[in-house]
Amino acid sequence: MATEPLDIEADVAGLDNDPAAERRIRGQVAVAATPGLVRRVRLLPARPRGCAEAVHAVAEADLVVLGPGSWFTSVLPHLLVPELAAALAVTGARRVLVLNLVPQPGETAGFSPEQHLHVLAEHAPPGFTVDAVLADTDSVPAAGVLTRSAAGLGARAYLDRVATGVGSERHDPVALAAALGRISAGSREEESRWP
Repeated sequence: MATEPLDIEADVAGLDNDPAAERRIRGQVAVAATPGLVRRVRLLPARPRGCAEAVHAVAEADLVVLGPGSWFTSVLPHLLVPELAAALAVTGARRVLVLNLVPQPGETAGFSPEQHLHVLAEHAPPGFTVDAVLADTDSVPAAGVLTRSAAGLGARAYLDRVATGVGSERHDPVALAAALGRISAGSREEESRWP
């Protein structure tokens, strides 16, 4: 995503006796494995140059999928590379955000699906929107809350069975591909299938 080596730095709370005190943690593995609550991430250097091929691919795509993955160390960093964030903002592709099936220990422990969207909005450049938020039906305790949170990003929420089984931490690649295909098609017939 960038033309130079990058590092991730995070502000993390809950590592000391004072739960509100924040410390800076540096490094992808350290951030991903922290037992604290990640509040914010940044890239070092702060404004890396985007990889021209990645920027071009986003510009030419029909569908751009953000996630699933480690939220703070794999998904959000794409929005912190200015050229890539700009390409994501103006692409003609449908932008789909795929939510993880379960919170990740360390990075997003205790997060609801809506908190994932809130954190994304805090890290995204002003005015950044997505077209769709896809989540597994069994991973969303309150569909109406997710629908409202998705609308805050300009998106429609889509719920589908995309896990390998109830309570699974893994997406079923065939089911996920089928759901993304329906979202990408965006036909009225398919749209009527979604809640």
